[in-house]
Amino acid sequence: MNSAIELDSFDLALALGIMGMTIALSLWQNLGLGKQLALGTGRSLLQLLVVGYVLDLVFALDNWLAVIGIIIVMSSIAAIVARNRIDRKIKGILPLVWLSLVSSTSLTLSYIILLIIQPPRWYEAQYLIPLAGMILGQAMNAAALAGDRLVKAIQQHRLEIETRLSLGATPKQAIFGYQKEAIRTGLIPIVNNMMVVGLVSLPGMLTGQVIAGSDPLNAASYQILIIFAIVCTNLMATLLVTETLYRQFFNREMQLLR
Repeated sequence: MNSAIELDSFDLALALGIMGMTIALSLWQNLGLGKQLALGTGRSLLQLLVVGYVLDLVFALDNWLAVIGIIIVMSSIAAIVARNRIDRKIKGILPLVWLSLVSSTSLTLSYIILLIIQPPRWYEAQYLIPLAGMILGQAMNAAALAGDRLVKAIQQHRLEIETRLSLGATPKQAIFGYQKEAIRTGLIPIVNNMMVVGLVSLPGMLTGQVIAGSDPLNAASYQILIIFAIVCTNLMATLLVTETLYRQFFNREMQLLR
């Protein structure tokens, strides 16, 4: 296959024209999205260009500390975003969310790197950073959805939970149904995506590799690996987040906090 056609600065300027048309269409229809679209365009452009330069530097350094450092920064940002989507008012959940995301992502990444891809060095930035980014991004969304659903369920069903506690149920038993539903909510997007992948949508990794000139079958194989990894990581992340999160609503006497 032919190698990928590189995009220069002029091509990126033309790409901005797409967003220009989008913003103009929004303004024409009075959708009230002009400022948000403009801000999103600016942030996307700046963030992705910075990431490109940073990754170029990390690739050049070829050092495991730099690779792990990038992944820790990514994990921290993902944890903060997930925490904010759940509830900023609940104290102490940021470390819990961070540990949940890091633990689930690390387990899946270790399996992929050590048993499947097996690069010459485990810290190859070419594999570790892109894989971590794709898996972390999906785990962040799943954890945020599950955590938000669980928090709202506990807040809305306090009477039912206290009734179960008064009848002898443990906190875990009292909220188990809400936790299960929260986990299911966190997994809905990726499960729905699995049902139509390749038929309705072509995922980013497959598309990117094909554009870059990779063999389509090899690109499809990598995409299969990524989808399975995301599902597993999302399940672990939602389990860990909900398991640690519900405990913040009970004291040592197993009473529901007000």
